[in-house]
Amino acid sequence: MPVGFREGISFDGARRNWDDSGPRPLSWSAWYPASKDACVAAPATSSWFKREPVAWDARLASSEATFPLVLLSHGSGSSTAALEWLAYRLAQCGYVALGVNHHGHTGGEPYRAEGFLCLWERARDFSALLDDPSWRHAVGGAVDNEACVAGFSAGAYTAMLLMGARVAYSQFEPGNPVKSPIRGPREFPDLIDELPRLRDVPVFRESWERRRSDYTDPRIKRAAVIAPGRSVLGFAKDSLQTIRKPIQLYGGGDDTVAPPAECCEWLHKNVPGSTCEIITGVGHYTFLPEGTEIGDQAAPELFQDKLGVERRAVHACVAQRIAGFCGCAPVASVLGERD
Repeated sequence: MPVGFREGISFDGARRNWDDSGPRPLSWSAWYPASKDACVAAPATSSWFKREPVAWDARLASSEATFPLVLLSHGSGSSTAALEWLAYRLAQCGYVALGVNHHGHTGGEPYRAEGFLCLWERARDFSALLDDPSWRHAVGGAVDNEACVAGFSAGAYTAMLLMGARVAYSQFEPGNPVKSPIRGPREFPDLIDELPRLRDVPVFRESWERRRSDYTDPRIKRAAVIAPGRSVLGFAKDSLQTIRKPIQLYGGGDDTVAPPAECCEWLHKNVPGSTCEIITGVGHYTFLPEGTEIGDQAAPELFQDKLGVERRAVHACVAQRIAGFCGCAPVASVLGERD
């Protein structure tokens, strides 16, 4: 089945961008089952990631039923392309996979400290997209109004917020009793130093003051949570313990960025009914796509796996399980034939 791919941009009129010069941008990418006559081609643009051959702007495959929807939330400072390994496989199996570049917290635009600090805005990005019919019109065809969500690293934090997790403390705020061993993520290593300056900026202050708000979206029915980072330790335990929707957690046994015993297993312990799988030998960045020559040279640490770990095989296995978890039965055979 050809996989279609389309990009677009929406705007959330209820929120301002970090410059306070206009509405918050929602730059999105969609992977979906394309019509059988669609022509696929490898993307012409250069990237750190190996990209899959897709049918650009192809028509959505015809179907008597609506297509199931999975929302994808990328990791800190990354982009929708970082989850193509999952999106592509989901599309092969009949899903529409929709990712968004989280404003200020994405490699798709200049980094902003505000975006790295106000992670709760990422959850609102998806609620705003679900409200917006423009991307559905662009993709064409009928797509479910309800969705599953899958997120990696900071995207896992996003997924948990949509499922009902509430913030007790932001990771880098001074009063947080769970002291972070780092001053900022890999992409913004001195992030903690930006907070005092930003408290006087109106757009930031408005967001910061509602960090403990409820970002649950009832249209999100289940979540696949991949390699959650230390930011999840700031969730209020009582909010986690009230979650009753299905949550499937994945961690890497060799993850030193987000050690599973501290993060993934901590969430599992506090979310009733959740399932958790720690994959032996897998590091944090194994959940990124394979690297190109450009990526290997620019950031080799993102593409080096433990000896004996085949990144593509890990992706195929995790994607198959997530697709089954989201409810599409024929997935296993399709993925098995391809990978």
